[in-house]
Amino acid sequence: MLPSSTRPISSLPALPALLAGALAVALLPPAALAADPPPREAARAFAAIVDGSPLSGARVGILVSAVDTGEVIYARDPDVLLNPASNVKLVTSAAALDRLGPEYRFATEFLVEPKGGAARALYVRGKGDPSIVTERLWAMAGDLQHLGVKRIGELVVDEGFFDGERTGPGYDQEEGDRAYLAPAGALSLNFNAVAVHVGPGDRRGARGRVELEPASDYLEIENRTTTVRAGSPRRVIIESVARGGRQRIVVKGRVPLGSRTQPQWRRIEDPALYLGHTLARLLELRGVKVGKVRAGATPEGARLVLVAQSDPLGEIVRRLNKTSNNFVAEQLLKTLGAEVKGAPGTWPKGVQVVEEFLAEAGVPRGTYVMKNGSGLNDTNRFSARQLVTLLRAMYGRFPIQPEYLASLPVAGRDGTIRWRMEGTGAAGRLRAKTGTLENVTSLSGYVEDGAHRTLAFAVLVNDYPGRAAGVRRAVDALGAALAASGGPPAGLEAAVAQGKEPGPAAAVAVAATTDLARSAQPYYALARTGDPRNEPFLRGALRAETDPALRLAIAEAVYLSDPEGEAARRSFLDHVTPDARVLGRLWSAMGTEEPPPVVPSIAELAGEGVPEALAKLVELAPAAALDGALAARLAEALAGVAASAPDELVQALRAARASDADAAVGALGAGLARSDEREHPFPPALAALAGRQDELGAYARALGPRLEEARHAAEAVRAAPVLVPVPVPVGGTVVPASGR
Repeated sequence: MLPSSTRPISSLPALPALLAGALAVALLPPAALAADPPPREAARAFAAIVDGSPLSGARVGILVSAVDTGEVIYARDPDVLLNPASNVKLVTSAAALDRLGPEYRFATEFLVEPKGGAARALYVRGKGDPSIVTERLWAMAGDLQHLGVKRIGELVVDEGFFDGERTGPGYDQEEGDRAYLAPAGALSLNFNAVAVHVGPGDRRGARGRVELEPASDYLEIENRTTTVRAGSPRRVIIESVARGGRQRIVVKGRVPLGSRTQPQWRRIEDPALYLGHTLARLLELRGVKVGKVRAGATPEGARLVLVAQSDPLGEIVRRLNKTSNNFVAEQLLKTLGAEVKGAPGTWPKGVQVVEEFLAEAGVPRGTYVMKNGSGLNDTNRFSARQLVTLLRAMYGRFPIQPEYLASLPVAGRDGTIRWRMEGTGAAGRLRAKTGTLENVTSLSGYVEDGAHRTLAFAVLVNDYPGRAAGVRRAVDALGAALAASGGPPAGLEAAVAQGKEPGPAAAVAVAATTDLARSAQPYYALARTGDPRNEPFLRGALRAETDPALRLAIAEAVYLSDPEGEAARRSFLDHVTPDARVLGRLWSAMGTEEPPPVVPSIAELAGEGVPEALAKLVELAPAAALDGALAARLAEALAGVAASAPDELVQALRAARASDADAAVGALGAGLARSDEREHPFPPALAALAGRQDELGAYARALGPRLEEARHAAEAVRAAPVLVPVPVPVGGTVVPASGR
């Protein structure tokens, strides 16, 4: 709940200092008097991380400099203009703090046209507050009721503080209704998104359970979900569509019997009506009768009766940067335009205010491209030097420096880097804003180095090869190296080692099956509680253990403790190795447990259409050769995913290595042969793909006969009188720590 401030308008000497300094220097330990290691040692470490990681094949802009003197510690293409992704929020939040002040509060005004003892109309006039949530709106409804309002003829929402353009530049490059694409609005609620809670029905074949939060007449539900067999992969597709002044939420898909209720958030199209209808419902719950809800302008003669104020801007900026909220960033940009250039606020006006601020900070106009406030999609271009210039300027502006620094996520502690750089010198000492888009990652901020100097840095990475995990690892290694620079050489050496691409791994001792089971069981027991408070402990164990199979178990426990958390999902997927022996060992140790390890979790994510999870599931398919029970589970998982995400599975098969794809097709054929669904949805979905006249269509046409062959082979095996399981080689052996 975000706190609210709502109230009725009626209640509204030289030598001694020199000697002291000399004494202080004399008392310093010898290590503190030693000269800092040459900057070139740190520079060599940074270069080694870049050259030994996926960053070497990407477009990279990096600059590290002392925040006070501007001394350059390391630079690599610092002037090339790159997509900074959400690092644009560093610019937006800095301009907002400077131009509006950290004490600025957003106001939402309530005005009435009185008529006897009732209000002929209640006008709600928004001023761009991005922090109104249902709890605050409930308090506002209470304040209105306590003022004596008993009946409202019309509830009119006034969003004239902004122009009518709700979708910012760059948002049109991505279709969809995800919450991070939420529109801007002078009157907004719940970040202009609605929570959709979806759970299973009470029996197989029944409709799933769908509930919305908050509920109001603005929202309509169309429930097309089906409850399927327990243990099947879940796939829920939610569409949010504007229709006739309302928002229709269409929910379809498959929900396993007995599975947990999960929330997802979807954008809404008309923020003012969303807030207006929700307010009407909340007023009615307090006994106030409300008539029609409509949009309109506040007339001159309306009387102000209530003002609801937000928290100070400094606190809102903190939430913006800690969570990287796109909606809040765009609200700030349009508010800048309205407050500085005059209402209505627009994106061009907001950008103009930011340009004026950046020019004062030392970043001239015409040297960068800024179109929106959040950094979404392929719209903005900045260089590493420009971001470092901004960071140094903000560090020197004492009136707003504390709020700006406090808004940045802290490595290993909070925000979007809470689980990054743990166990390194950067934890607790590096404050930085992340940025993530497809083939884009960035990290820019401040760090205290080993010599207790404050450094400003910017790392922008575009067009990297391979998956994002290796790039994140390298960027985190740069963060660790920044914190270690100026300190003992061992810190830099550890950072360089952290950033390297895993090659043929050194051998590590692994536990025998019974020992592995005993070690993994406590972690899975914690995971089954579903308590996210266990996550820090589990992540500590993940850092400490070396056995790949045990690390995989712990990573899955992290995911199961917080299945909706993006960081938890990423940790799990990062530890799913293509080495079949790792899963084989864990399966031998824990495969008789219910649910068994790894396969159901990876199938759940793959069933949601998560591309990396689909790729990992296909990579695991060769492990079916290790154990009959594991083969059956993989076949079942692939058949379930084929029902939930058929198009995405075909794309994953097409992108996989030939050997992995062959194994996955064989397992999928076996799964389809064993499926108890009389009309499995995958064959018609594959036929539809085969009708396309593109490369995916050609692949689908070739896949059909292969799949039928695998299915017939599986049916023949099932009809055979004897099945001989293949033993799994396990035990207290020494194996490589990673796969290929």
